Amino acid sequence: MPGRPGKPKSKSSSEKELRLDAPIRIIGGDLKNKKLLYSGEDLTRPMKERVRASVFNLVGPAIKGKHAIDLFAGTGALGIEAISRGAVGATFIERHIPTSKLIRRNLDNLGISDRSQLFAANTFFWGKKLPKFDDTPWVVFCSPPYELFISQADDMLLLIGTLLAAAPPESIFVVESDLRFSFASLPHAEAWDVRQYPPASVGILRDWSELAS
Repeated sequence: MPGRPGKPKSKSSSEKELRLDAPIRIIGGDLKNKKLLYSGEDLTRPMKERVRASVFNLVGPAIKGKHAIDLFAGTGALGIEAISRGAVGATFIERHIPTSKLIRRNLDNLGISDRSQLFAANTFFWGKKLPKFDDTPWVVFCSPPYELFISQADDMLLLIGTLLAAAPPESIFVVESDLRFSFASLPHAEAWDVRQYPPASVGILRDWSELAS
């Protein structure tokens, strides 16, 4: 009498990882068309490619020579895109451990680990104890799960305000939210260049140092 079929074996983590290559690619620069590993986790919401393309078109050549800070990094696509387009390095902050490991794999696969640092940490906590950076201007990307602009609004405003106060001259900030968030609540509200890419809103801030004085 044939034995009862056993339960299907679960896929090992390595087998799952072999299928993580999703259509998330670098759009421009030295790494153009390179694909990134992506888990498809609901916790990770990559900025849509058309929005990322518009952001980097707006920032333009100013990305060159800056240090990218990718808050709520997810796949790391924003910081990696910045390096591809001439940023001297990037810092990635991602609290979800499996996702942060994927960022590490992406950095290693692309050969840019030596220009990157990765913090597997809560971004809000990280922002309260900023590591020391040199005087290189930053380009800061804040593209979190949209709900954080509602559920942790005070923390978000404190994080952005803290980074604005600490940023070297000639730094650039890019914030992506949905339509529930008002950029009027941010410091130097009148200086943000806000564009709509429904359901996303993207604000870019640069040259605010004179406003702060």
